[in-house]
Amino acid sequence: MTPDTRIHPYASFVQRVQKPSRYLGGEHGEIRKDWDAAECRMCLAFPDVYDVGMSHLGFKILYSILNKHPKLLAERCYAPWTDMESELRARNEPLRSLESWRALRDFDVVGFSLQFELTFTNILQMMELGGVPLRSADRGENDPLVIAGGPTATHPEVLADFLDAVLIGDGEERTAEIMLMWSALKRAGMPRHERLQHLATLGGVYVPSLYDTTEDPDTGFHVIAQPKHDNVPLPVKRAFLPDISKFTFPTDGPTASSETVFDRISVEIARGCTEGCRFCQAGMIYRPVRERDPQEIIDVIKHAVSDGGYDGASLTSLSTADYSAIAPLIQQVTAELAEHKASLSVSSLRAYGLDEAVLDDLKTRQARGLTFAPEAGTQRMRDVVNKNVTEEQLMETARRVFSRGWDRMKLYFMIGLPTEEDEDVIGIVHTGWRAQRIGRQMQVPAAVTVSVSTHVPKPHTPFQWCAMDSHEEVVRKQRILRAEAKQSKIALKTHDSTGSWVEGVLARGDRTLCNVIESAFKRGARFDSWQECLKLDAWEAAFAEFGVDPQRFLGTIPVTARLPWDHIDVGLEPDFLATEYRKALKNRLSPPCGKAVGRFVHHTNLEDHQADPKKLVCYNCGIACDMTAMREERATALIKLSALKPRPKVTPPEPAETQPDAPIEPPPVLTPGQRKAARKPKFIPLDGEPVRLRLSMTKLGRAAFVSHLDLMRLVTRLCRRAGLSLVHTQGFHPKPMMEFAPALSLGVSSLAEYADIKLYPDAEVDVESLPRVLSEVSLDGVRITAVAQLQTHDRPLNRVIDEALYVVAIPAATLQHLGLADGDALAKHIAMRQQGDLTVLRKSEGIGKKIDVGRHLRDVRVGEGTQQLVDAGLVGDFLPVSIRLVVSNDGTAKASEAVEALLGERDLHVWIVRAALLGHTKHGAVTPMDLEALREAALEASRDALKANVVANETAVGA
Repeated sequence: MTPDTRIHPYASFVQRVQKPSRYLGGEHGEIRKDWDAAECRMCLAFPDVYDVGMSHLGFKILYSILNKHPKLLAERCYAPWTDMESELRARNEPLRSLESWRALRDFDVVGFSLQFELTFTNILQMMELGGVPLRSADRGENDPLVIAGGPTATHPEVLADFLDAVLIGDGEERTAEIMLMWSALKRAGMPRHERLQHLATLGGVYVPSLYDTTEDPDTGFHVIAQPKHDNVPLPVKRAFLPDISKFTFPTDGPTASSETVFDRISVEIARGCTEGCRFCQAGMIYRPVRERDPQEIIDVIKHAVSDGGYDGASLTSLSTADYSAIAPLIQQVTAELAEHKASLSVSSLRAYGLDEAVLDDLKTRQARGLTFAPEAGTQRMRDVVNKNVTEEQLMETARRVFSRGWDRMKLYFMIGLPTEEDEDVIGIVHTGWRAQRIGRQMQVPAAVTVSVSTHVPKPHTPFQWCAMDSHEEVVRKQRILRAEAKQSKIALKTHDSTGSWVEGVLARGDRTLCNVIESAFKRGARFDSWQECLKLDAWEAAFAEFGVDPQRFLGTIPVTARLPWDHIDVGLEPDFLATEYRKALKNRLSPPCGKAVGRFVHHTNLEDHQADPKKLVCYNCGIACDMTAMREERATALIKLSALKPRPKVTPPEPAETQPDAPIEPPPVLTPGQRKAARKPKFIPLDGEPVRLRLSMTKLGRAAFVSHLDLMRLVTRLCRRAGLSLVHTQGFHPKPMMEFAPALSLGVSSLAEYADIKLYPDAEVDVESLPRVLSEVSLDGVRITAVAQLQTHDRPLNRVIDEALYVVAIPAATLQHLGLADGDALAKHIAMRQQGDLTVLRKSEGIGKKIDVGRHLRDVRVGEGTQQLVDAGLVGDFLPVSIRLVVSNDGTAKASEAVEALLGERDLHVWIVRAALLGHTKHGAVTPMDLEALREAALEASRDALKANVVANETAVGA
């Protein structure tokens, strides 16, 4: 990546907020295209923080597809956290994209991802900060097209007044078509309202302003009556991509510069689900199941781990264990990851039918536990929700898991499901207790965590008509859970359901809620899914302002009523959902579709698959599934993975079992010392001395706002990208064995970053070419300037560095603010300050600590350091001041604290560069890369110590 030497518009204030790197871009894999050469430019806008949005698969797919199109450009933007929003508003500064730093209003299209109802106020936040009019009716001819897609786009009426268009269904093909049509019609001079009509004819595109509404007499819901124009479709049918492998899963997108929620490469192996859980919206709207080619999955993981530097991979889908060739796929993926010493996690596992070979393969690349979702605690409730799993299968799964050495299991459940009784709630804890008991009986220190969320009825599901539990009822059931968990000694986690009723209202709401959402937003509603940010009073006031009773959307809905989302056709027959709802109320199951009658698992090899004569189940839900083709596709996948015959069974050694009624010993209680010893990293014994390298780096521009922890994480990824195998500690969470130079405050640039790393003894390293290799795959602003191989007697960084040299660039405006005319006046001011008390107050998490800067200050020189500022990319009307600070085991003062002490004011507008880190020898100061001088200094120190010891011994003998 070509270094970006521009100064970011946020640079003067972004250090004031949490995680500045969220807003600056410059990541490895970022795509910056020529703005003027693109026919249409889209900002992909994710209405949650960077940490969440960077893990989202749909964003990664669209970012890759659109930027590979020769006529299109796509950039990213994420919702700013509340602290950043305050900074932007205080400065009247717009919300900008990460790549070109342009405001949202500058794009042709702004596309929002609708993943969750409680992000809706963030959409308004991003539009307002980005300079885009909130209401579709208020947008002019040159304003961006505001469009949205994602699972929640299938019930979009509560956002109808804010969105120009909604993409229903799969976006891989349709998004580019929308962009090209919009830009072409705009260049042709077509008015905005006519452009929207043309978009509505593409298929899968819903334009809310083109439809009239009416009130349903049974419910009072505002529903779609008819389109305003003859060529506008009703209903709006979803865009459908039959073959998801048509668009190869991206491996070359941006790698987050800070830690994200799911900090690994995640690969969508299938879209859709066969299970038919009656609460699951995604399982209904993404039908039928479409699987990625298995070789594509393996290739994606292989390239993503090596190119992205990830230390973990995840296979994801709505029901990953149902992938046709899941057993041979995991076998090959784990073998691939073993070469990179990377871990594998598998999401959305069923709690039954897992092949033992799958568990054995998972165990080789996964740490301590597995996660399953029984959803309900009694068999009756599992039948209600159509969770095809029995108590016997659940316990058999627990036995298999714990017998293979896992000692942790997490079980996901829901409360608030239709027809639920207190005994069903109690059954949740009992299920977890029985699973844990199996592990303890096998003499495994089994720990089962029961995690319980609140059911929210969602559109396009069989439960779309059922009532939602009130907050008071949810709280009562949670009390039952806590009491039962305390008695059963089971770890319990419950979801705070305070805002669940808001989610429920927005999920089943109509257009009358547009005013409510805007009012709540104006009253401060943001990040409603984050408990610390939820402002229920804002929502309650907004409902009261417009006379809307939220309970109207939370009660039982007649099956015969028209619904606010009926005009969206996701491919399901209405009678199918109603039939499933009625079966739920009668506690009746519907076996999984797309599977053989009487069988709940896919075959793991071709021989068994071909020998099974049973037909696949089909419920004629409205999706035209070709069962013959489905069976043939599964056979093809098994052939591609060479899974032709059954694998030999590997039976793990059976731990000694106790009698079922024997008392279970609780886990031993450890002393604080024992716990500390258990947490201490254990080191892998090596066959020989490790190869030790010292890296010298810069941290400039946007990278100055990367935290020290994220820099450590980056170096680990750089080594992976360059094919360097780092030595790791042992244990469940192995860490690379590295040491870094003293940490810098956010916003301080650096010409002097250092890291010591260890490679395995057999590593062959070309130290001359390594700086170039590492820099080519690095973050913008982090450049590896030199690499040196260390010898056994070379001391680590913390025993080399004893001084830091900083250069402070003081703008003319700051001098004027201080009432100082020039450098001479500044020098006199600093000299006067040095004669007094140089103590400042350091605040950390609300706790103040006094820092005596004078104790750490070695030298100050006004007017020195211009070249270092130029090297750091700082050119302008600055007065340089060099500051030398002592670095010791007792710590040091921060450069910003030295500036505060010497100039007499906190938070001054200055730029700080760490110009050098130094160690001192008898011959003067040297950098950590001056190994010969450091070795000589160490030898001299050793000789001096020996002489002193001899003198001391002679003196003692003489006495």
